[in-house]
This record gives sequence, structure tokens and C-alpha cells, in this order.
Amino acid sequence: MNTLDIPTVQAFLLVAELQSFTRAAEALGTTQAAVSMKLQRLEATLGKRLVERSPRAVRLTADGAAFQDNARVLMAAHDRAVSGSVPVSQQLTLGISDHAAGPELVPILEKLHAASSSLTLAVTIDFSRTLLDAFDGGDLDAVVVRQEGSRRGGETLCIDDFGWFASPGFHWARGETLRVAALAAPCGVRASATRALDKAKVKWTEAFIGGGVSAVVAAAAAGLAVAPLAKRIAPAGMIDVGPALGLPRLSASKVMLYSRVSDASKRAALRILAATFRKEAAAR
Repeated sequence: MNTLDIPTVQAFLLVAELQSFTRAAEALGTTQAAVSMKLQRLEATLGKRLVERSPRAVRLTADGAAFQDNARVLMAAHDRAVSGSVPVSQQLTLGISDHAAGPELVPILEKLHAASSSLTLAVTIDFSRTLLDAFDGGDLDAVVVRQEGSRRGGETLCIDDFGWFASPGFHWARGETLRVAALAAPCGVRASATRALDKAKVKWTEAFIGGGVSAVVAAAAAGLAVAPLAKRIAPAGMIDVGPALGLPRLSASKVMLYSRVSDASKRAALRILAATFRKEAAAR
């Protein structure tokens, strides 16, 4: 009688969720080759092809999609058997920089919930500097922030290119005062953008100061001003007017993950977060 190996089933579920052997390997803290071998053994055990592999994507076959539901039930039963009839609830306190929290946040939350429904997420959105201070003070398990200064360590999730985003009807002529929408100080993106304007000798004024990136985006979309935004998080309908208007080029910025959790389930959740963030960011 063939039996199923729990780590192999877990690897399959991650491949199915992340649609990538590479990302699943990152989430498991192993190699792509090891994950591929697990999937091959699983397919041999079941006598069915579960995934279709191509250079660009990994997709479930019809048998794979059917097995995914059973695999989730199996993993849930396994977790209950290990922890007792009632899963032990844990809380992961996570800080995310407002300028780093883009479209990736929804799939990240989906994948974390799918991996462990007993994990409570406490997410704080704030300035990178504020979150790093809270992290250093022990108030947060992990932070996803923009790299600042010479801080070492951490894990690079992506490198963002920035642009000057505005509504299609936004007009500005050199010599006029540029209307800028940004977060309040001490926002690092604001500081970088205003330094670039000053260096290029562009006159500017803060036409809108937002309490969050969503407010800044709304002001720019309404035509009030131009906003410095990562191209990854700029919404559809807004355009990068920097090249056309001759605005100074903005520096690229790394999005970093800093953590120091010791609990195995929290470490696993952060590996899934990192793998999902990279996958989603690379697709944009």
C-alpha cells in the first residue's frame, strides 16, 4: 500500500500556491532540485501527473487540482493531530512600509492563511524608520521596509524603480513651481525625491501631504500634483510623467525583510511571505 509523506505533500501545496519550484524551495528553505524530486516521488506514488512544467510557469493538471483539495484536508488533519483538537493560535507581528506595501499584500495574506489558518497576523503600516525603531525595540517580529542608510543584514525582496506619477492631464513647464504630493517627513521616499528636485534646481512645493500612500495616490490621480512612487505600486491609469517633463531621475530602492524569530512556524510563514513577495514583484 502506498503512503503519503507529509513534507512531500507540503512541498506540493507550496508549488501549487506559488506556481514555482524556485519560490516553493525558498519557502521551505531548501533547493529547487529537492522540491522537484519530492514532486516526482509524489506523482509516482499516486500514479498521476500533478503539475505541468514549462520555462515560464508551473500549472496544476486536472489531477493536480483535484489532489490539492485532498492535500489541504490532509495537512489540516495532520496539524490538528500534532497540536491537539484545537490548533494552537500564534501571532506574527509584522510591520510593512507604506511605500513597500503594494499589490503583493493580498496574495501574501492569501498564502499565509492557506499555510496556517491558526496564525494570527498583526500588521502595522508605517514609515520605514518608525518600523525599524519598533523592530529594534522588540515590538515587531519582522519588518518589510525600504533599505535606509548603512544598515546590514536582512533579506532583499525586490529592487524598485521609481518614477514621477500623475494623471494623464497633468501639466508642468520648467520654470514653474512643481506641485508635489508625498507623505510627511520622515518618509525616506519624500526625502529622496525632494533632494533630487533640489539638485536639479527644480522649484517645488508640497501641494498635498498624505497620511498614507493611498491618499497620495488619490491626490495625484485627481490632478493635484505629481507623486514619487515605485513603479511596482503605481496604480493603472496613472503615468510616469518624469521623462516627458524632464524631471530628475529617482534612485532605485531595495525592499528588505528583517526578522529574528525563533519559532519554527513563524519562520516558515516568513519564508512564504518572502517567496510570494518575490514572485509577485517579478511579475509586475
